[in-house]
This record gives sequence, structure tokens and C-alpha cells, in this order.
Amino acid sequence: MATTKKIIVKENMLEMKQMLKKTKPIFIPRIRMLIELKKREQEGISKRALAELIGVNHNSIQAWRTEYEKNGIKGLLSHGRTGFKPSVFSTEEQKFIEKKLTDPTSSLRGYNELMQWIEKEFNKPVKYNTLLKHCRRNFDSRVKVARKSHVKKDEQAVEAFKKTSHITVNKSLKKKPVNTKR
Repeated sequence: MATTKKIIVKENMLEMKQMLKKTKPIFIPRIRMLIELKKREQEGISKRALAELIGVNHNSIQAWRTEYEKNGIKGLLSHGRTGFKPSVFSTEEQKFIEKKLTDPTSSLRGYNELMQWIEKEFNKPVKYNTLLKHCRRNFDSRVKVARKSHVKKDEQAVEAFKKTSHITVNKSLKKKPVNTKR
């Protein structure tokens, strides 16, 4: 039968309990492991028993123990993932896309048309889902948006209609007798 691996924890209990309160949730089991190791520093504890106490896999315990031995608490409390992926679009391209999406006279009927427009303007092939997620995340856009007016509406015809309709409405009100009897 193998003997338990004895690890000497350099931090004191008070420091580790304060770290436990302030740390991100991903690192809580790691600090709990250190606390349990500190409690059982004299007799030692197996990785499987430690895994049972903390509620994680024994392979995680083994990896965390070796990381702590090699790099200390700093190594144990870092996972090396940045979480940053650069954007597919440059800042200039983003400005053009935003202008196209917010333009009320734009006749875009969906993300497929926007994707074709981007391929034509920037000579850049873009996947549909990439464009969809980018537009939703950065511009809060939706596939179908109600417009105030039709894209191909003639503004001069609208002005002429307003002028003539106002006159005809007034004339029609003067001609009709108002019926007050019921």
C-alpha cells in the first residue's frame, strides 16, 4: 500500500480563510484543499480521501497538489486562460456595419443580406453565426425590426399628400351637416 503524500502548506489558516472569502468561485476548491492539507499536515491525507472531502475528482487533487509544490499559491490560483478572442472585424469595419444597421433608409432585410454586403464591401467572407453574434452583442440588433416608413418612399409625394389632404378634409367637414338627433 502506498504512503500518503505529505505536503507542507506555507500559508497559515487565517490567510487561507480570508482568501477563501475573496477569491473567484473557480479557485474555492483549491483553497479548501490547502486548508484540509494544513489541518492534516502531520499525518498526511491521500488524494482520494481529500477528493471525497472537497467533492472533486482525485485527478484534480493530484494536479493541484503538484502545481502547489512547483509554483506555490500563485501558481495554484491561476489557470492561464485569458478568455479574450480578437474580433473578426476591425474598428473601421465595425463603424461601417453599425452605420448600415442604424440607417433608417437601409433596405437590409436580414443578416444574410448584411453578410453579402460585408463580403462585397470588405472582400471578407464571414460566417452567418459569427455575424449574428457580433451584431447582437455589439449593436443590440435583431433580425426583423419595424421601420418608421417605407425605404423607397418619395418625400416629395408625402409633402404633396399632406398639403392636399389637409385641404380636402377641411372642405368635407364644412359640407356635411352634423346630425345631432339619434
